[in-house]
Amino acid sequence: MSFDPELFIHAMSHRAPPYILEHLNLVLIPMCIAVLIALPTSILLTRPAYRGYTSRIMAVFNAGQTIPPLAVIAIFFPFLGLGYAPAILALTIYALLPIARNTITGISAVPHDVKDAARGMGMTPWEVLRKVELPLSIPGIMTGIKTSAVLTVSTAVLAALVGGKGMGAVIFAGINFFQAELILAGTIYIGVMAVLIERLLSLLEWYLSPDHLK
Repeated sequence: MSFDPELFIHAMSHRAPPYILEHLNLVLIPMCIAVLIALPTSILLTRPAYRGYTSRIMAVFNAGQTIPPLAVIAIFFPFLGLGYAPAILALTIYALLPIARNTITGISAVPHDVKDAARGMGMTPWEVLRKVELPLSIPGIMTGIKTSAVLTVSTAVLAALVGGKGMGAVIFAGINFFQAELILAGTIYIGVMAVLIERLLSLLEWYLSPDHLK
């Protein structure tokens, strides 16, 4: 497979950029849905009344990441057809586990003496969660979100196989037509997206973290 620098420049400047927004949609939409599902569920599982359900719920989340995204797409293809819908569903399921696992770990790691001191000051369980546990567990929670985001950026390439397009359309075009220039261009853009999203989430983590953790 030969390499043509002019074709590579053309791929970087014209062929790949139109797919950037589509790829970002394939990352941001599943991530938002996954956070809305995994974060409150994980917080609930850290409460004494619901801890008994942790192993069963986490088993479901583990299964979601163990099953390949293409298998999830194949299962729901008869119901959702081609396009964004099956890809969004598969990527959402794939993103749940790191968020849930790190949220539970982060909240569980808050020292008991800190929580006891908060209760001793007259805080209710809700206030302890909101003012003590969640702020102190922000680094752990954001680590899970960043991990899911980076995984989703790369996994979203598979959406092109079911009509979801994104940067995968460029990469698979390069594979089909034996053009390394397209493969490299798509890969570079995916890498840049992953780095930028991780950096933006790190800034959000810094903003949300308590002053003594910055």
